[in-house]
Amino acid sequence: MSTPRADGLAMPAEWAPHRRCWMAWPCREELWGDRLEAARQVVAEIAKAIAAFEPVTMLARPDLTASASLGCGPGIAVLPMPQDDSWTRDTGPTFVTAPGRLAGVAWRFNGWGEQWPDHAQDALMARRVLEHVGVPRYEAPIVLEGGAIHVDGEGTCLVCTPSVLDPKRNPGLDRAAIERVLGDFLGVDKVIWLPHGLVDDETGGHVDNVACFAGPGRVLALVREESGDPDQEGLAANLAVLREAVDARGRRLEVVPIAAPRARPRDRERRLTLSYVNLYVANGGVVMPAFHDPADRPALRAVQEAFPDREVVQIEVSDLLWGGGGIHCITQQEPDPGTG
Repeated sequence: MSTPRADGLAMPAEWAPHRRCWMAWPCREELWGDRLEAARQVVAEIAKAIAAFEPVTMLARPDLTASASLGCGPGIAVLPMPQDDSWTRDTGPTFVTAPGRLAGVAWRFNGWGEQWPDHAQDALMARRVLEHVGVPRYEAPIVLEGGAIHVDGEGTCLVCTPSVLDPKRNPGLDRAAIERVLGDFLGVDKVIWLPHGLVDDETGGHVDNVACFAGPGRVLALVREESGDPDQEGLAANLAVLREAVDARGRRLEVVPIAAPRARPRDRERRLTLSYVNLYVANGGVVMPAFHDPADRPALRAVQEAFPDREVVQIEVSDLLWGGGGIHCITQQEPDPGTG
């Protein structure tokens, strides 16, 4: 079986030019309950913000295409497609490129380690999107979600150990085995393993909630400053790893800490996974979350400084977080490979 790396392809950084952004209309009533319409309003607001920078295609369950079209408005394309819910970062394809060439990786999807029993349609989403786009597909041999990886486009990948080495996803595989697959399917040469995700992250700890690249050699890292908070020590440990890390080009990373907002309960057992680094980098812009929190403005300033040549748009996303994910979780970029 051929791989993207063997064929000269690699995953570009999120700030590389995009053809479009893929999103999906929330539909899982047992997840959202009476918050479903509020979640749809936030998703539509995010889609409109991204559409100011690049085309957006909203996937919608066939019976919900009218609802999605009405909610999103005339500037956003709506494509009917069977689905179980709206997390296209995790269920859509990971696109890989070479000059003038585009293809996609379809990771195995098992409902975040079998946490969701009904995920048959989402497990087929990557394949269906790639068929619609009309580009080659590479079937990856491991369970992985797009939110579990973040690349700099220059050979380095960030992951969190708990989700990637989850025995309910990839039993029997160790770091070396995972790194070989990531090298073959993303074209990366260096994997930086962060020890912790957020403690209440239903994905088991995706990297896009705790750290993201903001340029070659630059990483935004979520920190929590309240002593005794369940996430404080784990995020501090991640920060220490990043500050000692060297990327694939031999650079020590410039690490930009961003303080998390105040913790909020989701229910009696979990807190909301509030994170400013769960953002989307669009063509010429960045769309990032706000939470009606005093930390919103300092986070906005930090992101704007990290992306000085892009317009940063901040959107209040608390209603989206009740479903378990943020802006990065509901978006998937399709890069523009250029003309070759």
